[in-house]
Amino acid sequence: MKIAVNTRLLLPGKLDGIGWFTYETLRRITKDHPEHTFYFLFDRKWDDSFLFSENIRPVVIPPPARHPLLWHLWTQWGVKRFLEQHDVDLFFSPDGFVPLRTPVPVLPVIHDLNFVHYPDDLPMLTGRYYRLYFPRFARAATHILTVSHYSAGDIAQQYGIDLARITVAYNGVSSEFSPLGEKEKQESRLRFAGGVPYFVHVGSLLPRKNLPRLLWAYELFRTHHPDINIRLVLAGRALFGNNELKKTLRRMTFAGDVHFEGGLGREETRRLIGGAEALFFVSYFEGFGIPLVEAMACHTPVVAAHATALPEVAGEAALFVDPFSVESMADAMEKISTSPTLRQELSRKGAERVKLFSWDQTAATVWKTLEKVLRHG
Repeated sequence: MKIAVNTRLLLPGKLDGIGWFTYETLRRITKDHPEHTFYFLFDRKWDDSFLFSENIRPVVIPPPARHPLLWHLWTQWGVKRFLEQHDVDLFFSPDGFVPLRTPVPVLPVIHDLNFVHYPDDLPMLTGRYYRLYFPRFARAATHILTVSHYSAGDIAQQYGIDLARITVAYNGVSSEFSPLGEKEKQESRLRFAGGVPYFVHVGSLLPRKNLPRLLWAYELFRTHHPDINIRLVLAGRALFGNNELKKTLRRMTFAGDVHFEGGLGREETRRLIGGAEALFFVSYFEGFGIPLVEAMACHTPVVAAHATALPEVAGEAALFVDPFSVESMADAMEKISTSPTLRQELSRKGAERVKLFSWDQTAATVWKTLEKVLRHG
């Protein structure tokens, strides 16, 4: 069989949630199924580190697609033409974009519908494109993959899709994420917080990550507990919509104790998370939330928003907060910083919970779905 894959987001040093899903699943699937040929469709020159096995054929389809108009040209013209000219049996799209008028069966991964619920959180043209085309992508799909039951229900409700046409494949966690020893924890404190304890948030700096409220919660916590010396470290690439974040920092008394690390590699992220008192992941909208399971794998306590897919992922292994309440987050900071017993309990529960999430299992579910589409598409 000839399977074409949208690998547009396989970019060295710039993998985010969708990029890691793409990387981890394809790395396993292509190696495990040498009997099939996989065409990896890039929008620019590929990096050879993404050619995981000999049955991969990399192809560059212009134009470089980093703008809604170019997304449209790339997907609806370039990809469509390639699929039909090369007699491809199936098109797999981990970022959800699919050609709308092609006889080739298509399997998109629609991770979440944040752009439906919070349209103002995205740049105007990006949001308009998503809201116009993702309903069409969903209806054109032979089958749909998503990363949580929350997202599956949301897609079904918003787009009128039968749940039988949607399969859930949870994200996994890399084996690189593991607990730190005491010496490593001390080194992490020195590296990231000047030698003192710290809370951490990991994720791209986007409006839905709810970082202004997290900062105000930290300010409130430190104001009420000036005797507790603890920092807040934010790691992730700044993408867009950060004016409110900047304004908040300018108004904070304790802004000097907030550290920004930018995008980090996996080992540095492991050390950052593993050395923290707790991960604070308080997004008001997530389709999954990979940093939750990375923290659990590091045995780091998790504080999470009680919103969208996060309770589904964290189960009983998190201290939950109201993402729209600064006071709720500040209260969690107090509990985490003053109760070793709570930290130990959350660490233990997280270490057990994380066993549910494996990239091997994700890849197996994706492959079973691909086979189903190949048989019946």
